[in-house]
Amino acid sequence: MITLKELAEKLNVSISTVSKALNDSSEISDKTIERVKALAKMYNYKPNKVAVSLKNSKTKTIGVIIPNILNHFFAKVLYGIERESAKLGYSIITCISNESYEKELNSMLLLANGSVDGFIMAISEETQIENKTDHFKNIMSQKIPILMFDRVSDSIDCDKVIIDDFKAAYNATNHLIKEGRKKIVLINNIDELSVGKLRAKGCLKAIEDAKDYKNKAIEVKIAKIGDLEVGVKSVFNDYKDVDGIISIDNISGVIALNEAIKKGLSIPNDISIIGFSDDNVLHFTNPKLSTVTQHSDNIGETSVQLLVKRLEAKEPLETITKTIDFSLNLRGTTK
Repeated sequence: MITLKELAEKLNVSISTVSKALNDSSEISDKTIERVKALAKMYNYKPNKVAVSLKNSKTKTIGVIIPNILNHFFAKVLYGIERESAKLGYSIITCISNESYEKELNSMLLLANGSVDGFIMAISEETQIENKTDHFKNIMSQKIPILMFDRVSDSIDCDKVIIDDFKAAYNATNHLIKEGRKKIVLINNIDELSVGKLRAKGCLKAIEDAKDYKNKAIEVKIAKIGDLEVGVKSVFNDYKDVDGIISIDNISGVIALNEAIKKGLSIPNDISIIGFSDDNVLHFTNPKLSTVTQHSDNIGETSVQLLVKRLEAKEPLETITKTIDFSLNLRGTTK
């Protein structure tokens, strides 16, 4: 592959002139720019990214850390991140924490050693449960910005992209109350996570605010994903007159629907069910599950836009929290 120096020799100009011409500098005449670019194209010249990075102290690369690649929400966020990064001229390096603090920490330490300009991440489950934040503060002290999405830490002063989880759950629960449901059960298997806590609060607040709803709020917590089927089955056994279910993750709503069908309940006449999910679950449910949709690809795109804006700003910026709209999509499991 031809080098910048070799191009300069062939054109009988300085290396500086070639470099400026390739970057459309106003210091170089249009004729010279045309000559340089024509020869560069002929020899398929590609700039040395490492050299450019060292000179500019920029890698044009973003480190992305997600907790679980098998989770459809995170997969779609990653899709949005990759698409928007490419559009803005950035590459990404993706690491999976697998809900482990140790893996999250090691990934950040590895990438912060000159490989990336900043991070986009959702905090691992273990990090949130143990409330560990020192590694974020250490990275940011090196002038490497972090943007958090979905699962965030309130104690870290960084840009964040979220949906209004409280309001989303509040609206979903309020819909069931307006349907006339008398015994609503909240199924929560992400209680240890910030999003799980906010959704639970939204659901319980909607019940508290409802003047015509007489029953107490019922929240069923399921600690492990492996216990979901047993836990959901217990809801129908323990609360035989349940007529409304709010499921605040993207799996238990489908399980609740299947269990209601097994019990011979007519949906949505006998019971209404609303889950939190993207459209991926809809292929597997009949009737189609009503859901709070989080627009995860938009979360990814917005995260990149905010981080790149910070990376390219000439002056320090105030940190912001951007709230992405959600949709309450009512389908076959609600009236």
